[in-house]
Amino acid sequence: MTRMTSFSDGTIVPVLGQGTWMIGDDPKTRDAEQASLSRGLDLGLTLIDTAELYGDGRAERLVGEVIQGRRDEVFLVSKIRPEHAGEMTMMLHAEKSLERLGVDRIDLYLLHWESRFPMEEIVAGFEELIDEGMIARWGVSNLDLRAMNRLMEVEGGERCAANQLLYNLGSRGIEFDLLPWSQEQLMPVMAYSPLGRGGLLEHPTLLAVADRHDAAPAQIALAFVLRHEGVIAIPKASSIAHVEANAAALEIKLDPEDIEALDRAFPPPRPHSRSTSSDVVTKADGA
Repeated sequence: MTRMTSFSDGTIVPVLGQGTWMIGDDPKTRDAEQASLSRGLDLGLTLIDTAELYGDGRAERLVGEVIQGRRDEVFLVSKIRPEHAGEMTMMLHAEKSLERLGVDRIDLYLLHWESRFPMEEIVAGFEELIDEGMIARWGVSNLDLRAMNRLMEVEGGERCAANQLLYNLGSRGIEFDLLPWSQEQLMPVMAYSPLGRGGLLEHPTLLAVADRHDAAPAQIALAFVLRHEGVIAIPKASSIAHVEANAAALEIKLDPEDIEALDRAFPPPRPHSRSTSSDVVTKADGA
């Protein structure tokens, strides 16, 4: 079962995609990583997220090999490093990403995190890439609500298609205001690291909810993130079994009892302890 969401321009994409952070780095795992991405496409996880930063371009090359002959199936997302987002450098680095990916257009091109270049210059650069047919739409990553409001004041800023953010059970800061704001704008949030890090998946409450659903803790964590409208999760999977388990999470529907238990274990942000800023990183941190 593939669930879908849409961008403000009406383009429809699956709510569960595939991430590629730390993929393509080790030749010993390359075949398994390619097989995992290919299997994900078979299962309908046709949104693939990558970045020029990942493995210094190796992840983009691996993705390019996987989608060769299947380009029409894929909604392709990549990201440009902030120091490359200036007027004189953006097109050059976009061209390099296109070459590594083996495609003539990126479906969604994101600013990886905030840049020293003025946002007016960055937006103009993105719009030029659209005019040249190199990208279909653009967006941002790791921008908090203050930065998003500034972006909306820039000419053309309202054409930002998405914001890619850290979001999981252990990092719920965006629920305070950034997620509701994005939903009001009909701007999808792309949740990276949706399975968290460290011992999140070993938390007793998560294990108990998983047991009630006869599911894996990671599947419950994904179901929790995906219960929101307009949220796209992009977990990485390093094996066929892993990506198949991720896809099966789409069939899980959490009930109020589950949500209450998870809220007690992983409290949502409150007005007196606003945590949006701490959950939006300012550098590439798994996004």
